[in-house]
Amino acid sequence: MLLCRLSGMFSVVLISASLYRVDAQLSKPCESPKQWEGNVYTVDTKTNSMRRARVVYDENAPRVRITEDISIGNQVDFYDVVYLHNVEYRLNLKTRQCNVTALTRPFRQFGVPQDANFIGKATIGIAGIPGENVVIENYNGQFRDGTKYFGDVTYPDCIPVSRGVYYESGLSLDRFYDINVGIADPMVFIPHKECAEKLSGS
Repeated sequence: MLLCRLSGMFSVVLISASLYRVDAQLSKPCESPKQWEGNVYTVDTKTNSMRRARVVYDENAPRVRITEDISIGNQVDFYDVVYLHNVEYRLNLKTRQCNVTALTRPFRQFGVPQDANFIGKATIGIAGIPGENVVIENYNGQFRDGTKYFGDVTYPDCIPVSRGVYYESGLSLDRFYDINVGIADPMVFIPHKECAEKLSGS
């Protein structure tokens, strides 16, 4: 089932790629919103998993809150995750077990990295008819640890549409939707009490 979905998704990517045109005027990346809330659907070929998640994103801090369900085969797990001060607080919503992990890699933006390379523009939908299309810009590059990525953002507002990250043994592909700029409740970045208790040793 996962391979069938991947095949369909990659077919869409290939079709979309045929619409791209090189735009010499794209000399520097646009700037994505620093704070937003939205949803993401992820397919990861490295772990053979699918994820649906609600994301609250604050690049200024940086900090991220992700409420997610992850499917591997017939098994589904539910997590509430906070990334704060380069530490991951991952609470299993079934068992209420919290794992606290110090992250060793630098923070990775959901928006466009400033050193990204722009490839071109494409129109999704029917070109020339107001309300029936959206223009996207395509970019790629490498994170500071050498990991390669690619992605799409809307034009001109630079809202994330998709992002792919290559691994030695696979690919992780994010599809973003229902994004609203801004954060309604900054308190969402406070880790759950189970995680705080683990840190305090109680």
